[in-house]
Parts: sequence; structure tokens; C-alpha cells
Amino acid sequence: MKDFFKYVGATVVGLIVFGLIVVIFGTMSIVGLISSAQATQNVSKNSVLVLNLSGSLAEQGSDNVWGMLTGNELGSVGLDDILSAIKKAKNNDRIKGIYIESGIFLANYASRQEIRNALLDFKKSGKKIIAYGDNYTQGNYYLASVADKVFLNPQGMIDWHGIGAQPMFVKDLLKKVGIQYQVVKVGKYKSATEMYIADKMSDPSREQTQAYIDGIWSDVLKAVSDSRKINVDQLNQYADSLITFSNPKDYVDAKLVDGLLYTNQVKAEVKKIFGLDKDDPVNQVGVTDMRSVKEETEGKQVAVYYAYGSIVDNPVTGSMFGAEHMIVGSEVCKDLEALAEDDDVKAVVLRINSGGGSAYASEQMWNQVEQLKKKKPVVVSMGDMAASGGYYMGCNANWIVAQPTTLTGSIGIFAMIPDMSQLLTQKLGIKFDEVKTNKNSTFGSSARPLNAEEIGYLARYIDRGYALFRQRVADGRKLSVNQVEAIAQGHVFVGRDALKIKLVDELGGLDKAVEKAAKLAKLDEFYTQDYPAKASWMDQLTGAMSGGNYLDEQLRATLGEYYEPFMLLKTMNQQNMIQARIPFYLNIR
Repeated sequence: MKDFFKYVGATVVGLIVFGLIVVIFGTMSIVGLISSAQATQNVSKNSVLVLNLSGSLAEQGSDNVWGMLTGNELGSVGLDDILSAIKKAKNNDRIKGIYIESGIFLANYASRQEIRNALLDFKKSGKKIIAYGDNYTQGNYYLASVADKVFLNPQGMIDWHGIGAQPMFVKDLLKKVGIQYQVVKVGKYKSATEMYIADKMSDPSREQTQAYIDGIWSDVLKAVSDSRKINVDQLNQYADSLITFSNPKDYVDAKLVDGLLYTNQVKAEVKKIFGLDKDDPVNQVGVTDMRSVKEETEGKQVAVYYAYGSIVDNPVTGSMFGAEHMIVGSEVCKDLEALAEDDDVKAVVLRINSGGGSAYASEQMWNQVEQLKKKKPVVVSMGDMAASGGYYMGCNANWIVAQPTTLTGSIGIFAMIPDMSQLLTQKLGIKFDEVKTNKNSTFGSSARPLNAEEIGYLARYIDRGYALFRQRVADGRKLSVNQVEAIAQGHVFVGRDALKIKLVDELGGLDKAVEKAAKLAKLDEFYTQDYPAKASWMDQLTGAMSGGNYLDEQLRATLGEYYEPFMLLKTMNQQNMIQARIPFYLNIR
């Protein structure tokens, strides 16, 4: 027996020692991986920046420890990464040009517009851009058309068909499982609830959706027309006749591409166009490689604070399906307060990309922006969307900059209460009884529908919230309440139209917002610093153990255009009852 315990004890000790060795060497490996990823990048002579238009575009890029450990990509590529890489490439003499490689790229048009404008700015340096694709999606062709030369595989296709929207409706699905929503809203255009209570678009929703996609398509047509020297009417004809299915040689005749090349033939063209000798090596530099290329940090600091995702009051619990990035009102307020007190920060750019969410959180952030303005200038930069609560939270900034295709406005509020009585009682056979102290003690219970009196109380509350939202916009934009009411009612606008009705001050991207912030702060020299600070590698590692962020990236890539409505449905039970949210999540094609 003594020998038995001796051997068991030795085995246990051996396992513990082995485990410690694995942990130590594993940690060292992870540190090595991250250190190499974060090491300062030296760009070699005769380099080319490769802009790979594949995957799903995030607002901010990140290194993903879980992805490192599993052998997948090191993390998501963000719009910030791409814009920064293009800017650095413009000013780096070792980089000869940009090579655009087309794949399947999930990004909204406002983000694509910002990238395209950065590429146009890059060309001012005199450097060239080449684009190549086995195929081009419409969005990728919009970007690629900016190139000096556009090439396509001899068996490739260009998907050019115009823009359509297909909102999704789940009323009948919910009905089958015994769930229906009771809705109280303000604004005839506030159609966010239609997804749950209707089976087709209302006339006001159809009207504003048509205006939205017409606005985007108009910008796409003009941009491609200017770059490729093709008449807009001709481009529309190509779309109507589905030139997508034409012989690739027809694309050359139509001036959509400059030539048809196989992948192995492109390298020679790259050297020729970028002015390299036949025997010169072509050193490829990726967007993520450019993260560690140093930029000058002289002058005063302009803070760029990123706020993107649905707006919630407090952190939302993740799940096995991953965790959508959210604007957590309580956290944003703390961060903005800290920026107000930071003497190193001379101005703040609030970068918003959100379709809204909690009306309460939006009001709290509005108040924090009001306090921040008392100490330093605040400029809002709108991304793909800054609508409803996303507009509310920054409508009082000193200046607002939006892309022409940014979706904004949507001044309105609604409440949705789920009635699960049929699911619980008829489908599942669960019965409920009541004991209460007051007649409305069980208000909000999903086991029964709201009665008329409760709906009346809720409607008055929604009306007050709408009046406050409207007043905030009036004060922030220096408009009368009547002027705001004329453009409110939940109506959404593209940035170009929002400028005409004074919801924004200027059209442009993040760079323009930063320049305006520096000007308001009277800074001759400045540099930017991103906030909130990205998670350290240890925070990433501990967070990655749950797989949440990594799974979210995989889920986004898998669901594509259906990701946003899926996440909205998934977190619906964790949302505040009162919402200031965009009228729709469009399936833009």
C-alpha cells in the first residue's frame, strides 16, 4: 500500500510540474507571437501596399489572441487600419504603390466611400494604384474603379446590377411560436418595429428606403463615371442589362476594365506600372503590417473616441454565439468624463457608427458631451450610420461631419413589449395566476398582453421622451422645435440630404473631422490618439478563453448581411424597453 501511495504521489507531482511547464512555455509562446505582431515594422525598398478586399470590415481592427492560437487570422481588419495604412503608404518613399486585390468584402457603402476617398488622396502623391480580381462584387468594383489600371481574370465576372433593399419581417415566424409584440411609437417613419409586427413595408418606410438607396447609387454612379470616364446613363444600362453575365471581353469594350489577366501575369504588370526593373523584387506589405509603422506624434493631442454598435445602458452578457460590440452608455460617460479632465487632450472627435438603441443611455451620453464641450471642442464623425440614438448622443457637438452616404436622422422613439402568453399557455401548457397589491402590479409581464390603460400610460411616457429628443436636437443644431418636427417623425436621411436640412455641418470622413477639431482648438501641430484604449494581450487572452470575440468574428463572416438583425433578435430581451433605434436593418444588395 505504501508503494501505491508513493507512485500515486509521484504521478500527481509529475503532472503538476508538467502542467506548470506547459503554462510557462505556452505563455512565452503567446508573448512571442504578440510581440512579433506588435514589433515596429520596417518597410523594405520597392514595397507595395496590398489592400486585400476580403472578409468583414470592422470599425476598429484588433489582434485576436484566440485567432493566433488556432492558426486563423491574427484579428479583424478595421476601417481605422485601412485608412491609416493608406495614409502611411502615401508618405513612405519605400512604398511604390497600392495593389487592390478583390475578394468577398462585407462593408457598408459609407465605409467604402471613406476608403475610396483615401485612395484618391493617395494618388495625389503621384503614386499608382492597380486593382485585380478573379471577380468583382459591385462594392469592390466601386473601390477598384479608382485605380489607374483595373484588371480582371479572363474568366471573371463583374457583379453590376444596381442597389436593392430587402427588409426582413419575422411576424409570421413569431406567431407560429406564440409570440407577438405590442408597440407604442412616435413618428410615422419610425419603422423599426415593422420587422416584428408587419409582413411588408409601410408606405412611409418604402418612401425613405427608396430615397436612401437612390442616394447611395447616385454616389456610386458618379464616382465610377468620374474614374472610368463612362457616362452615367451607360452605367445604368449596364446594370439593367445585367452585364454581369457578359463575356469578359465585353468588360474591356465597355471600359469597365483595362485588361484580362491571369494571376501569374499580374506581377509583370505591377513591376511595369510601378516603375520597377524586371529583376527587382516586389515586397508586399499588408494592412495589418502597417499598424506598427511609426507615425510622428508632435504637437498637441486630438482624441478620437470610437463608439459603435447598438446602444445599451449597461454591459450585455455574451453567449456561445459571441458578443456584438456595443456602445455601453455608462462606460462611454465615464470615458468622456476622463477625456474632459485629461489636460493632454485638447479636442475630441467622437466617431459614431450606430443605428441607436436605448433612449435612456443616449440621453446620458448627450449630457456628457454637453459637459465635455465646456472644456474642449467636440466634433462628431459619422460612419456608416449615426441614426436615432446614434444621432441623439452627439447632436450637440460643436461640429458634425458625415459621409454623403451616411444614414442619419431618425428622430423618434418607440417601445416594444413582448406578449408571450400564447407561447406559454397554449404552446407549452403553462398556467399563470396573479396576486398583486395594485391593479398594474404585473405591468410588463410577458405572460399577458398590456391592457388599454397601461398602453395609455406608456404612450404618454413615449411622447415625453420624443419631446425631449426633439428639444435636444433643436438646442444642439440651433433650430426651432417646429423646424425639427418637420424633419423628425423617425425620418432617415443620407448625409448629403442631412446637410441641406442642417442635421450635419459638413460632408467628409474622419480626417476632415480631426482637422476641424484641431482648428476649433487652435492647434497648429497635432497628433491623434485612439480611445478607448485597445485591450492588452493579457486581457485579450483571458477574454479569448471564452471564445466570445473570436466566435463573433466567425459568426459575422458566416451570416454576412444577416448578422445585424440576428444580433438584434439575440439581445432583444436585454435591451431597454424604450428605444431610439434606426427604422430598419436593410439587406442592401
